[in-house]
Amino acid sequence: MLRLEFHTGIEDPLAYCCRLLRKAYRQRLKVLVCGESEQLNRLDTLLWTFEQLEFVPHARLRGAERPDAALLPHTPIWLADATAVWPEPDVVVNLGAQPLAEPGRFARVVELVGADTDARQAGRSRWRHYAGLGLAPQQVSAAPAPDEAAAP
Repeated sequence: MLRLEFHTGIEDPLAYCCRLLRKAYRQRLKVLVCGESEQLNRLDTLLWTFEQLEFVPHARLRGAERPDAALLPHTPIWLADATAVWPEPDVVVNLGAQPLAEPGRFARVVELVGADTDARQAGRSRWRHYAGLGLAPQQVSAAPAPDEAAAP
């Protein structure tokens, strides 16, 4: 059964996502992050720099790229464009404005919704889309530090 969460009211979605991914990595979860290409590129850079003494292992899939089979067992986090071939994750984190095309393929989906007006509107639209598919999204108010929040 799909677990669908909306983390809402996030002031800085990319910084929040970095902390969420760090926590997921510590819990040994396989995570796929999707969204707009530019957004994923910024997240890729942030994951190298957001914590001075930590590294969150990840790889970037652009366009229609396929994951490198040699990297799959060693890479817990993938940042993937919608057109890329996605590895099988434990959790999908959506940073984008569009809903996932096939959310039922995954055990857990986390939708990140920023605090600004456009992000809230896009989040509401995704919520309605998923509800229209017969899914039951659950709202999680974003805590300042997801390290203390529920695991991704």
